[in-house]
Amino acid sequence: MSTMMPAAKQRRYDNAYLRMAREWAKLSYCRRRQVGALIVRDRMIISDGYNGTPSGFENVCEDEAGTTKWYVLHAEANAILKIAGSTHSSQGATLYLTMSPCKDCSKLIHQAGIKRLVYMQRYKDDQGLLFLEKAGVEIVQITEIEE
Repeated sequence: MSTMMPAAKQRRYDNAYLRMAREWAKLSYCRRRQVGALIVRDRMIISDGYNGTPSGFENVCEDEAGTTKWYVLHAEANAILKIAGSTHSSQGATLYLTMSPCKDCSKLIHQAGIKRLVYMQRYKDDQGLLFLEKAGVEIVQITEIEE
């Protein structure tokens, strides 16, 4: 969020947006892992996304062996792509994710101008977080959401 607010109030907003991202994740058809994303700027949700197949493809994310298909889009990529087709800008925005980003999505996050990342679970590979940290993105992990 671009405006400064007291830490306790910021934490309340962070928890609320993470709760919404968690609900958004439930829309995913993926069986292995459901991930949700919200992009917020000036306390307004400007985009959302969840992991899944591209438009026009069947809503099946895994192959017969249970492996995620290579063309499945991550939640944050879907949210960023939605902004690209809108009149909104993600410059200075906050990204809320139920899982930390992979290294490929972290490049998209940086290039989209997102300046703050709030996430719940840590992804198995932390290269994405290390890249964003190096890029100057503020990173906050909240593992327990206050209801």
